[in-house]
Amino acid sequence: MNNLKNYCLLFYTSLGRIVMRPLAKKPHGGRMSPYHALFVDLESDTNPHDNCRQLFRLVENIFSENKLSSQTITFFPPWPVSAIPDLIFMRSSMKISSLDLVHHLRKHWNQAVIYGFFCAKNFDSAEIFQSLASGMDDFFLCTITQKEFLLRLQRLIVWTKQAVNTAPLETVKRIFNHKQLIGKSPSFLNVIEKIPHLALSDAPVLVLGETGTGKELFTRAIHYNSQRHGRPFIPVNCGALPDQLFESEVFGHVKGAFTDASSEKKGLIAEAEGGTIFLDEVDTLSPSAQIKLLRFIQEFEYRPLGSSKSKVADVRLIAATNADLREKVKTKTFREDLYYRLNILKLHIPPLRERMEDIPLLVDFFLEHYALQYRRVKPRISPSAMQKLLAYSWPGNVRELEGVIQQSMVLCLATILQPDNINLSLPLQKDASGDHTFQGAKKQIVVQFERGYLVDLLAKQQGNITKAAKVAGLDRRAFQRLIKKYGIERNTFSVKNVP
Repeated sequence: MNNLKNYCLLFYTSLGRIVMRPLAKKPHGGRMSPYHALFVDLESDTNPHDNCRQLFRLVENIFSENKLSSQTITFFPPWPVSAIPDLIFMRSSMKISSLDLVHHLRKHWNQAVIYGFFCAKNFDSAEIFQSLASGMDDFFLCTITQKEFLLRLQRLIVWTKQAVNTAPLETVKRIFNHKQLIGKSPSFLNVIEKIPHLALSDAPVLVLGETGTGKELFTRAIHYNSQRHGRPFIPVNCGALPDQLFESEVFGHVKGAFTDASSEKKGLIAEAEGGTIFLDEVDTLSPSAQIKLLRFIQEFEYRPLGSSKSKVADVRLIAATNADLREKVKTKTFREDLYYRLNILKLHIPPLRERMEDIPLLVDFFLEHYALQYRRVKPRISPSAMQKLLAYSWPGNVRELEGVIQQSMVLCLATILQPDNINLSLPLQKDASGDHTFQGAKKQIVVQFERGYLVDLLAKQQGNITKAAKVAGLDRRAFQRLIKKYGIERNTFSVKNVP
């Protein structure tokens, strides 16, 4: 593995020439031994026009022409080998899956860096992710252009393997060092466990999740766990960029490119050089902006507005959306080819209602955070107030929870927060008035009010049905029918059930 540090690939793509040169000599007698590469190609299809095969052969030729130690094996299991490999380039087949191949390679050569090649006809994102989780370091799709492939190979070949800690949460927190990665629920830990594996790859990631779930926070975790952690992380809110400004803001412009361009402007792509660019709300891009983004992803080249010269970008692209892009592809509002370019690796952030056991931990964090900000003693939260929070569905997710706690801290100076201090606004859903009739919108508002009222009342009465019904002016049976209608469990409001 240490041999990787001794080499650098210099690519002269314009001349079609690739040269590998040593950076330093090994200490053993002043003589350097080149690292050994193993090529495992199990695909039996001999189509010479197969781009995946062409790329695989290109890497083999790089090692052959530079007289570097390498071996090609076309059968499984790949044995015997002429030397212990430092680098492994693998291509699975229909009979032997990439996951099985990775397991075998890791079993025998745990310290090697493994890169996989995947063809479009066999492309399975789930299998690729499982392979990454099992030890594959990165991968190439056959749809990649040769120019993009060489640029990525140049960067990857000199990277040493990052070991993934067996305790993913501690690993992410140590590297990312961000306290808001808080949770213990299975759905939260499932996301955390994927971050180190996503960080090892340089492929695009599509982050999915509702508004307020923390998509940017988890994206930053991917960046700061990666080899790019020392370079910029540039977030871009696509929804806030007018169509006419997209090209100028993202790709930059030269002086005189348009009427108000009095000076040259470096675009966000250039600012992210060597790092990660995060495109949030990517679903809001106009058709013309989608075309420009697609061209950039295909070549990782761009041309500043008004310039006649193209520039090459070394950035990792991560996109996020709270929309169903597959549905947008069906309705022709999002380009299918762009969707497939972005949707190589996926990370789904669960809504807060699916990780309710994390609410007490998040509440404690926000109480401490705003106590420091407002220079006051950190208040406690009463069991009934906590149950009110636990019974709410949180349509705005963690962002809404933070806002509720912040508001409580501002308006209440008591040392203990009670249910009355927890203001759950129960806002009308964004599509309630726009896509509903008057009666439909009214019905939705009534539903939201009734559920919120019942939750608030039960929290104050600590789950006592008789007392709650009396306050509501309803008989016990009618009150029970209402809480059953909304799926509210009275036992969750018992003080003994507070985490």
